[in-house]
Amino acid sequence: MNTISRRHFLKLIGASTAVAASPTLLNAQTGPARRVVVVGGGFAGATAAKYLRHWGGGGVAVTLVDANPAHVSCILSNLVLNNALSLSQITFNYAALQQKYGVTAVQGQATGISGGKLLLANGQSLSYDRLILAPGIDFDFGKIGVQDPANLLHAWKAGPQTTLLQQQLKAMPAGGKFVLTVPPAPYRCPPGPYERACLVADYLKKNKPGSKVIVLDANPKIIAEERTFTKAFNETHKGYVEYHPGVIVTAVNAGARTIAYSENGQQKTLRAGVLNVLPPQKAGKIAFDAGLVPAGQNWASIDPLSYESTLIPGIHVIGDAQGTGQPKSGHIANAEAKVCADAILRAFAGVAPDPAPTTNSACYSPITANTASWLTAVFAYDPNTLDPVTGKGVMKAVPESFGEAPAATQDNYEKMFDWAGNLFGDTFA
Repeated sequence: MNTISRRHFLKLIGASTAVAASPTLLNAQTGPARRVVVVGGGFAGATAAKYLRHWGGGGVAVTLVDANPAHVSCILSNLVLNNALSLSQITFNYAALQQKYGVTAVQGQATGISGGKLLLANGQSLSYDRLILAPGIDFDFGKIGVQDPANLLHAWKAGPQTTLLQQQLKAMPAGGKFVLTVPPAPYRCPPGPYERACLVADYLKKNKPGSKVIVLDANPKIIAEERTFTKAFNETHKGYVEYHPGVIVTAVNAGARTIAYSENGQQKTLRAGVLNVLPPQKAGKIAFDAGLVPAGQNWASIDPLSYESTLIPGIHVIGDAQGTGQPKSGHIANAEAKVCADAILRAFAGVAPDPAPTTNSACYSPITANTASWLTAVFAYDPNTLDPVTGKGVMKAVPESFGEAPAATQDNYEKMFDWAGNLFGDTFA
């Protein structure tokens, strides 16, 4: 990343981007403000908190709860591995949401829900008229036989593990094996594991001759940007990426950096220089504890017109934890949050939710240290196709909206920072 583009990127993420117009349905309301508590300060939760205040004005009081004082973005976090970015450049606090929009930010661990109150680990409770949960993902370590979860290196929640993965990559000797697993879909950021494989392979070519990235994919094929990543593995990073689809991981010893798996009916074991295991994923713990996930399912069931739970009224679930079938990514979480915020304000005003919401999923994926690809799709509400779990209409991808970069280019790499900077600004600034 050259000096000019880095400066432009930092300028973008520090600036407030334009926000969409929406009726301020509650500004004329008399009486006390309606109370909304939002749990989770990532792209879903922070956006919901911001837009509830931006659109609702004095008619709504918003409290944002997160266990951490700031959010570390998974978006662009793979660029920390090759030293293109630092964690500080993708870490965002909630000062602008408080100072510019009047959101109350509370640092605390949400532990439960009882009688219209959110319970926190410190004994505090927060009353609400509506509750939004954006807890992100949790991991299902048992499904892949992880012996020591505390030692497992996934770096799929950006932060200290990202730094640890960077350090292990740097320390890996030449000729070593970087073993990366891809969990069964759905999981957070569909192209993310393949992007990581590419960036690590690019780093190894320049710094660790003879090394290799071994990708063990639980899915039958590459599930996002298949053409782009197939070319990247077979041509751009030929000899440095070994891709194995349809792999079933059966045991992981994180401390010993060994992994056992089944491939084409054969049992195999690998010892890695760096073992980067992405476990199967499910909704964040509080969604299960609150009874928002149907039995036998992994994600909260919601009505996509409002993201309100189909199991418990008055509670909404957005972002990675929701189970609509939309991809789990920061960009679409930002879009879901706006649909949810609008629906809540309408509900407070006695108005039905928008009957035809749309969301957009977009992302850029770095392929080398200076090239990237992109993928985009639009999702629209279809009332005629019913979800078998919820009985509600579904968000369905619009076929003609699918787009994928024809090639990984340096121009796309530069545009990636514009895209990310605008998303960061729209969420946190």
